[in-house]
Amino acid sequence: MPYNIEFIIEAVEDYKRLDGSIKKSVNKKIEELSENPFLGEKLGHKFHIDLSGFLKVYVHGKKYRIVYRLISPEKIEIIEIWGIGKREKEEIYRIIGKRIRGSRSLKQT
Repeated sequence: MPYNIEFIIEAVEDYKRLDGSIKKSVNKKIEELSENPFLGEKLGHKFHIDLSGFLKVYVHGKKYRIVYRLISPEKIEIIEIWGIGKREKEEIYRIIGKRIRGSRSLKQT
């Protein structure tokens, strides 16, 4: 049974910026995730960023990562992708940290 995958708006932009060969790798990995949402490794605190509840999967020869979380983890309803980005200098984790902080401030208003 394939699981529903959704992208947050910023992750859609991440995806659009990828070149064709990387998109193919990402598409393949997303298809795998739709069949098994537990493929990824759990993230915790990375570089002073709380990524608890998020998972990562490697893409394109481990040069890129897809960072996602499971909505309703007891009974998964949605796999929500928060970002796709480069591994170097842990760029993707910093981007996700900013997105998390941004989503929290939106919820408070």
